[in-house]
Amino acid sequence: MQMDRLFKTYGRLLAETDLRFTRYLYEKINWDNRLIVIKGAKGVGKTTMLLQHILRTFEDKQKALYASLDHIWFANHSVLDLAEYHYTHGGTHLFLDEVHKYKGWQQEIKNIYDSYPGLHIVVTGSSMLKLEESMMGDLSRRHRQYTLDGLSFREYLQLEQVAQLPVLTLETVLNDHFMQASQITSNVKVLQHFEKYIETGYYPFYREEGDGFFDRLQQVIETIVTSEIPSVSNIEYDSVYKAKQLLAVLAESSPYTLNISGLCVTLQASRNNVLKLIDLMDKAALVRRLYGADSGMNFWSSESQRACSIGRVATKVKNINMLTKPEKVLFYNTNLMHCLTPHVEDGTMRETYFASQVGVGHKLSMPNQGDLVVDGRWLFEVGGKSKGFKQIKGIEDSYVVSDGIDIGHGKKIPLWLFGLLY
Repeated sequence: MQMDRLFKTYGRLLAETDLRFTRYLYEKINWDNRLIVIKGAKGVGKTTMLLQHILRTFEDKQKALYASLDHIWFANHSVLDLAEYHYTHGGTHLFLDEVHKYKGWQQEIKNIYDSYPGLHIVVTGSSMLKLEESMMGDLSRRHRQYTLDGLSFREYLQLEQVAQLPVLTLETVLNDHFMQASQITSNVKVLQHFEKYIETGYYPFYREEGDGFFDRLQQVIETIVTSEIPSVSNIEYDSVYKAKQLLAVLAESSPYTLNISGLCVTLQASRNNVLKLIDLMDKAALVRRLYGADSGMNFWSSESQRACSIGRVATKVKNINMLTKPEKVLFYNTNLMHCLTPHVEDGTMRETYFASQVGVGHKLSMPNQGDLVVDGRWLFEVGGKSKGFKQIKGIEDSYVVSDGIDIGHGKKIPLWLFGLLY
């Protein structure tokens, strides 16, 4: 089957893989599971993590095999062909990258899982990847699915060999931020590194690109919009073009609130189509939708009906879908802002950073007062160093998050510290 090309690529990639730094998700994955699905936006380090795992785990590297499904070999061979060859030649683990680029991957993975019970399978793909129960059957409930986000500020400091800091819980940040920040800033000039991270530190490839970082990020955005979104959603070319237009509009307007009518006129599209585009770009990790704290999108349990500590009671979760209008749309991370926006607005940048770091492990929503609610419990007002408590005065479990300060006090917490949550 002319496997030489795949094995040469596999060997070369292993030889070029650096083991000195691993992502936060690596230790959280149960690598013993027979079927693992790892989702994530293009450029966040999924491929590197697979190769690192092979290097660290397998004494005999031929027991494992890595292949990217966009390789030309798959133009006239199937994943089933690859699995058959690997298994009959003593292979035990198959690592398949970019599965969203391979038509019918779900059915073939299911067939491999059923036909080769001794074979472990790890697949990675777009953050938009869907496992459809109608196709996968019981398998959709047997797999383990993980999502890899971009570098946290904590990981960035470690990768830059500035500091190796522990992951903090949100509760620790809220209750012990003074001591945590005091200890860290006694050894590290945090703010100068924070400014660099905001511009170029979210995607691990910043280290290899240097001054070409934004050119590479533009290519990533282009690939997501023109290739990944159509491969998963089957939208037409006209919608791809409108998705590009929408990104450009969002980049220019820094929207705190979403003007759907205005977007419909600008894009010459219906309300439903605009909301579908926003939904697709949210799933593709280009933008982040925020819904009102009373909309049901704050993920309160309809059974628990637990009270919100900012004076609001959770109502029964409504039937929210892609056509429900969000209250606000932010870019998914601050690097995207700097790539697409000629003049980054400070307020939007701060909220975008906060959401990108806190949103990895917590649920975000929009309150009536303040900027963001986390897990339906904690209220945050995000601003500069002089930001006060006027907007959230007298509200229990409320905090001010301030940019431009090393150390906070009381319920005023430095913005950078929320980058240590993963």
